[in-house]
Amino acid sequence: MRRTLLVLFFGAIILVATEAYKKRVTIPDDLDDVADDEEDEEWKQWGSKKSGSEPDKLLPPPDFANMDPSRIQEELMKRHTGPSYGFVKLRLGVSRTKDDIQNIAIKWSKMLKAGAVDVRFMAVDLNAFMFTMERGQDVEEVKEFILSQNDAYEVKLGDQTYRRPGDPPLDQVIEKLHREKRTYHNSNKEEL
Repeated sequence: MRRTLLVLFFGAIILVATEAYKKRVTIPDDLDDVADDEEDEEWKQWGSKKSGSEPDKLLPPPDFANMDPSRIQEELMKRHTGPSYGFVKLRLGVSRTKDDIQNIAIKWSKMLKAGAVDVRFMAVDLNAFMFTMERGQDVEEVKEFILSQNDAYEVKLGDQTYRRPGDPPLDQVIEKLHREKRTYHNSNKEEL
């Protein structure tokens, strides 16, 4: 009796497996007549590295002789393709710990990598980062990204310093913080 049930059980399993195999959808190898129009050009280019070798980028500007040095450096940075580095000064007057600095560096690195820009941030102190990148042609994108972050105050690339429009120079910010600190200390002394 047991043996009969066991044989019937295995027979049922084989029968179910063969029926499932018969119902399986097969895709032919010849797909020449199939039109695949779901992917557009942006989809095909997504995730690929930027070439940066557009012909007009490689041409020199019309005349270096009539340009001021900052404009010349700006033109050269547009054509820069090798490794680059720069510095980020964080907003002053905000107390941060080492963990806060690490979290900012990790967050910025991940956000830029999501945009296919490979940048490494390293803490210099509690108010500054140094960043390095292999592809210098992405430096403009990195600069714009950093200046869009609330924690960033200024970016320094070479001898050029960039801030958001309307932000005062660093010297003015430091002087303001010193004045506030003196005012705070003077008011504490008067209370005693």
